[in-house]
Amino acid sequence: MIFITAKFQVLPEHADRWPEISGDFTRATRAEPGCLWFDWSRSVEDSSEYVLVEAFRDDEAGAAHVQSAHFRAAQEQLPHYLARTPRIVNATVEQGDWSELGEMAVE
Repeated sequence: MIFITAKFQVLPEHADRWPEISGDFTRATRAEPGCLWFDWSRSVEDSSEYVLVEAFRDDEAGAAHVQSAHFRAAQEQLPHYLARTPRIVNATVEQGDWSELGEMAVE
């Protein structure tokens, strides 16, 4: 799978509304057949920073995502709400879902 983590530094005046601002993009991406997950979290250290953890089934699914109409719309719309260009880590991982963290197994 393609595993991506991206940090979005949202302008402070828009930070509380970021889930709403990015909502159409989020819903459309989650509906893609090759999307495994697309989850936002807000930093506990910086309330203007959101972290996006996303995964796509394979290279074809990733390509379909970046070529989609909703991705192009997000490219045009979302930067207006950001303080800087998002930072990203992108890797191909040889698994298809989350694994259990055995070191913290719940009995």
